[in-house]
Amino acid sequence: MDLGNYASLAHFLPELLLSAGILVLIIVDLLVANKSHLGDLALIITAGALLLIALTPVTANAWLFHRMLVFDGFAMFFRALIALAALVAVWMSMGSEEVRGCDQGEYYAILLASTLAMFLMAESANLLMAYLSLEFVSLTSYILTGFLRHNRRSLEAALKYLIYGGVASGTMIYGMSWIFGISGSLDFTVINKALTAPGALPVLAVFIALVLILAGMGYKVASVPFHMWAPDVYTGAPIPITTFLAIGSKAAGFALLTRFFFPAISSLTASGSWQALKGVDWPQLLLVICVITMTLGNLAALQQTNMKRLLAYSSVAQAGYALMGFVVLSNDGIRAMLFYLFAYYVMDAGAFLVVMIVANNTGREDIGAYRGLAWRGGIVPAVALSIFLLSLTGIPLTVGFIGKFYLFAAVIRGQFYVLAVVGVINSVVSLYYYMRPIKTMFLDTPNGDEGTLAADTWNYGLMSVLACATIALGIYWAPIIAFANRSLNFFLGA
Repeated sequence: MDLGNYASLAHFLPELLLSAGILVLIIVDLLVANKSHLGDLALIITAGALLLIALTPVTANAWLFHRMLVFDGFAMFFRALIALAALVAVWMSMGSEEVRGCDQGEYYAILLASTLAMFLMAESANLLMAYLSLEFVSLTSYILTGFLRHNRRSLEAALKYLIYGGVASGTMIYGMSWIFGISGSLDFTVINKALTAPGALPVLAVFIALVLILAGMGYKVASVPFHMWAPDVYTGAPIPITTFLAIGSKAAGFALLTRFFFPAISSLTASGSWQALKGVDWPQLLLVICVITMTLGNLAALQQTNMKRLLAYSSVAQAGYALMGFVVLSNDGIRAMLFYLFAYYVMDAGAFLVVMIVANNTGREDIGAYRGLAWRGGIVPAVALSIFLLSLTGIPLTVGFIGKFYLFAAVIRGQFYVLAVVGVINSVVSLYYYMRPIKTMFLDTPNGDEGTLAADTWNYGLMSVLACATIALGIYWAPIIAFANRSLNFFLGA
């Protein structure tokens, strides 16, 4: 079903609410002198968008706005995940000492604008829309990264992000122009028909185009070798924005990556597996990138002494794990990837939240600030951070273990045995640097200059919810895997 502009609005309500919310935030910011309630307004708008997503039934797939966007189960999954990421980012922003001194109206308006752009990335069904939405996300992310105007580290991170992003964007659009020249269309479905039609396929030209496009999409998910911006940006950005980039931006990147490399340039077989273009070995290229990404991310994290930087390299490694499900070329792999991205959202949001709580109280982000944390008023954050880090490692009875179980099961079922072994070895390596903060919090003696932690109901409430979810979903994960199953529905209509 191909819907026009007016008919498409019925499936576009969360995006319309975010658009209206952005305008309301800007107007209210201009009219009121007390800016303290702008965060509450942003939280209500984000929660409203999430509620609209939850209430939207996927009864019929459709092309929206004359095939620029697509409405299907896959888009719904990422809309929900991105909205949850935005909700956590807004909540954290309201409890962050860093953000409290910023221009509240501009900050929350740009954060919601970035969320809207991520929605569009997940729904893109056209190369032009994919590029514009990715650039929309990038531009808002540059601004949010450098929002601490009097912080040199934040400004430096924004500049590096801009430079890396500009190069990746230019490379990607050059690759898109090749695909347009070969297929004669920007529409994903038409591109698929042109590339899979009988006849000679310019294999080398298609492969080069895909490599160039992968540079832009790989930069968004922070996969090697397009990851170099992540450690500096995650370290320099305000912690709520670091969290938003680590989970929301990465999710949007995986959504676009999957929608392009599967429905656009691959074919679904009757057995439920996907078949790549004949002679174009992009799955092998992604396999190599997957192995290098998880390995480099884990090895680099071993040497880190700053918690934000440690979690940044951990995020690179986690992208490598998620790519394991991507390279299998099967619905089992995509299902495992979707589940793992949701699990990563819960774990990583919680870990960054504890980092923010400690930074609020001590003004420090280094691992030394966690020395004896459990015995100086921080027993609750110490236990919560331990849960999140153990889950990121993949310890049983956590959602991270279930996520890795599905990934490894899909990889083994696809007979990628070497990849499974590499994944297991990397998980063992990651145990070392994830255990280091836990040891510091419980076994090291404080020096006396770390200070004490004061209980904060606002941040502790969210931290407790995420910690409980990490354990609860490691014991009963049926609703999430069922949601991932329903989200395997790609609309491939004519």
